[in-house]
Amino acid sequence: MTESLSASVTLFISTLITLIVIMDPPGAVPIFLALTARMTSGERSAAARRASLVAFGVIALFALFGQRILDYLHVSIAALQGAGGLLLLLVALQLLTGQESDAMADAGVNVAMVPLGTPLLAGPGAIVAMMLAVQQAGAGPGVPGYIAVGLALLGTMLVVYLFLRFATVVRRVLGESGTVLATRIAGLLLSAIAVQMVASAVRSFVTQEV
Repeated sequence: MTESLSASVTLFISTLITLIVIMDPPGAVPIFLALTARMTSGERSAAARRASLVAFGVIALFALFGQRILDYLHVSIAALQGAGGLLLLLVALQLLTGQESDAMADAGVNVAMVPLGTPLLAGPGAIVAMMLAVQQAGAGPGVPGYIAVGLALLGTMLVVYLFLRFATVVRRVLGESGTVLATRIAGLLLSAIAVQMVASAVRSFVTQEV
């Protein structure tokens, strides 16, 4: 019982940190502000809530049924992980070069759902990370592990919502230059995560072949 609880706590912490780093709430703040620039304060708050709920729903859906979907399509997690890594690398390069606003601006789209909810927050990286966490829970702690993973997802989405909800305050504290610097750092960390995902996918393919 003690070992199961300890493994669940470890899984909760690792999943929470992984999801927060991948979803990068501080890095989403400048994009959120740019896409909601013409909204009122109330509309911006509603957009923050809607984007968080959309991201939660998409990730939870893949956590529950993602493996069945992949099996039906005959796609391995390694393949999804590699594709997610490549897509994240493109987003990271946009953050590093300051092109994220041009790439995601679309006045005809509900920005709370697309691109904020998905694929910015609920992107391939977060989906793969959640699916792997669910697999790890099933192979280890079991039910307590599943609960830990679910709580980690809820905790992550709470952090995301708070950053988006108080994005204006964050920007006021950081200032224009601080926001740009935070975006560049987020791009650098995201690119490292993307490269690691691709490397892990290649390693999985090699292991399968051997």
